[in-house]
Amino acid sequence: MLCIVLWMLYRVNVSVLSTVDVLLKAVGDTPIMKTKKWSVDRGRTVQSLSQFIARFLKFDANEQLFIYVNQSFAPSPDQEVGILFDCFGSDGKLVLNYCKSQAWG
Repeated sequence: MLCIVLWMLYRVNVSVLSTVDVLLKAVGDTPIMKTKKWSVDRGRTVQSLSQFIARFLKFDANEQLFIYVNQSFAPSPDQEVGILFDCFGSDGKLVLNYCKSQAWG
């Protein structure tokens, strides 16, 4: 019985730790998303997140989207969100800024 309870607690903790909270902030003339805080899988890449934002905001195919971490640098497109959260997250969330034109770094 104890093993079943421990296994269930383990499963709950794994599912909670498999996502991170990401706060998306618009910069400049980029449209603002109504929902700013998203729960994102740790293994999701910056490129897939960028594609999601572009589709959500209905960007044209020729429009670019730049993503920055904490208003300072642009992460590599193949970087995982979970690693960025571990290194640069604060207060339980990762702050990512998005814009149509190059802003920082």
